Amino acid sequence: MVNRMILNQTSYFGAGSIGKITDEVRKSAFQKAFIVTDKALVEHGIAQKVTALLDAELLPYELFDGSIPNPTIAVVKAGLAAFQQSGADYIIAIGGGSPIDTAKAIGIIATNPTFSDVRSLEGEADTTQASVPIFAVPTTSGTAAEVTINYVITDEERQRKFVCVDPHDIPLVAFVDSEMMMSMPKSLCAATGMDALTHAIEGYITNAAWELTDMLHLKAIKIIAGSLRSSVKGDAAGREKMALGQYIAGMGFSNVGLGLVHGMAHPLGAWYDTPHGVANAIILPTVMEYNAAYTGEKYRDIAEAMGVVGTESMSLDEARKAAVRAVSELSKDVGIPSSLSEVGVKEQDLEALAKDALADVCTGGNPRTTNAEEILTLYKKLLY
Repeated sequence: MVNRMILNQTSYFGAGSIGKITDEVRKSAFQKAFIVTDKALVEHGIAQKVTALLDAELLPYELFDGSIPNPTIAVVKAGLAAFQQSGADYIIAIGGGSPIDTAKAIGIIATNPTFSDVRSLEGEADTTQASVPIFAVPTTSGTAAEVTINYVITDEERQRKFVCVDPHDIPLVAFVDSEMMMSMPKSLCAATGMDALTHAIEGYITNAAWELTDMLHLKAIKIIAGSLRSSVKGDAAGREKMALGQYIAGMGFSNVGLGLVHGMAHPLGAWYDTPHGVANAIILPTVMEYNAAYTGEKYRDIAEAMGVVGTESMSLDEARKAAVRAVSELSKDVGIPSSLSEVGVKEQDLEALAKDALADVCTGGNPRTTNAEEILTLYKKLLY
């Protein structure tokens, strides 16, 4: 069997690593940056930490702050038009998954204009050209969009989110600087951290998992389980560890896929604009229970990585329950809601949500084959 790994050309880690941006600009002889971010990061002075570096070395740029949570087709088209008018030859994406995903879509369409409708990028689009070069600067510790070949766009007209998988979109350089993440409020830190844990767990049990990605995912689970609580409290060391843990998870899942948790979470973002990490965190323990019998010994490994003591002496059933319990406890400890009704999900929508979840590209990677009826049952279980 042939397995593939695609990663950034270069990545920098640690507090202050954004200071390497100008070195990379000079090395590549780029002329002008197109910065993709959102209004909140500009208003709070986070994006300016990067633009100040460019200003200090007289490196020109144009700022697009039109990204939004769960970026839409309209946002991508607006960003593309602004990029085309800017004269820029590279992109700097500053933000969580939404600005980085927006930047990926802009960069891909700019070099592959036949996909300008955006919808045709869904799934594994047959693009032929690499994206406009992207420097990714994450400001949350969860999505790992800076190291993945995936991005997610919301189709407002059709009320659905779609996943795009394209090796041509991976950022050229990632700057994983925990100082850029220190301004995250507790709720965002918790949600994005649980998103990272979901990536690691789903990536570990997905159908395409193999030895190299297993190693990455188990390490990511261990780091996240050991640092998310302190990170949510604002501890600098915890946030630096989370920055690394979520990146390691991204190294893995980007190359093997995810599963039903993400398949069920994506429709919630499309229908209710539910924060992606919150949706994943609510769904994860229940889907772990649903998948347990189809995962061999892997839940024992997950339980151990989560810090559960004595897993080696547990029966397989006990170890599986311990893994689910450890995930549930972490989610509760960091303040994640426990039911879908708490985030506005309506019972009358569940059947349509189940159909959308079944059609989601992530669902195909789930270790247990599923159907719309079983997904509907899971949604009902999660509602209250």
